[in-house]
Amino acid sequence: MSTSRPSRYSATPPAERLPAWLRSPIGNASDLEAVQGVVKQQRLHTICEEGRCPNRAECYAAGTATFLLGGPICTRSCAFCQVEKGQAPVPLDAAEADRVAEAVASLGLNYVVLTAVARDDLADHGACLFTGTMAAIRRRQPQVAIEVLTPDFWGGHADPKEAIAAQRQRLGAVLAAEPVCFNHNLETVERLQGEVRRGATYRRSLGLLTAARELAPVIPTKSGLMLGLGESFDEVVQTMHDLRSVDCQRLTLGQYLRPSLAHIPVVRYWSPGEFERLGSLARELGFRDVRSGPLVRSSYHAADATGPHSGG
Repeated sequence: MSTSRPSRYSATPPAERLPAWLRSPIGNASDLEAVQGVVKQQRLHTICEEGRCPNRAECYAAGTATFLLGGPICTRSCAFCQVEKGQAPVPLDAAEADRVAEAVASLGLNYVVLTAVARDDLADHGACLFTGTMAAIRRRQPQVAIEVLTPDFWGGHADPKEAIAAQRQRLGAVLAAEPVCFNHNLETVERLQGEVRRGATYRRSLGLLTAARELAPVIPTKSGLMLGLGESFDEVVQTMHDLRSVDCQRLTLGQYLRPSLAHIPVVRYWSPGEFERLGSLARELGFRDVRSGPLVRSSYHAADATGPHSGG
């Protein structure tokens, strides 16, 4: 049962009207219906649907989808995310991995992104969700490319050294399964982390990306930011510098869109020109693959990156 509390933001009105460049077309209804039908039949969750991604029809048509593992309830309380929150998540579904593999085969997907709710209640904090699902997909469709977008795998130990060792062990298990890309989002600039990403920290996430490069240097790392939460241009640039300092090779920058009045409000909408400028700066800093635009999300055109060894 969920233990979500009423949001402190419920009475906060929108700061400004949604600009025209964020009113995206719905896309091809048949592409949406095909994926939605299989997902419903297999009793699965996708972040495309849970997060109401504006690009889901485009991605579905291109043969890409992002599956949300571990059930519908997250043990973290991030202020931007509309996934249900609670400290009593449902028990793990032993058949979920096989049903994801069946959905991938039924839809003929060639690139799959696996993400998951945070499962701080589990001993391995959800690492098994990724390794088990990758194995199930490859038993059915060994040619499918799989990217992982993981939580920080943090917790379970009071001693910081033990916590870091446990985090690296969980991360190592996921990387040993050889995804084509390892993604972990910073989500926002350092100053706003406490309000936006409750339960996570900026330095801890940078540490996870650092460890990923150390443990599996041939697997590219990736991270993403939402803009519009009150960050400054200079803070975004500093964050990009911080990501490059840990050799993060891929970057996504997109506009935060408030899911409901219960979520943290949008402070402002960044213009397409500002996204273009940030994307150019990111390339100058050395990111190998950059997606920067108002409607960009973590998995946007993920399959278009240049391959599993492009960031090594």
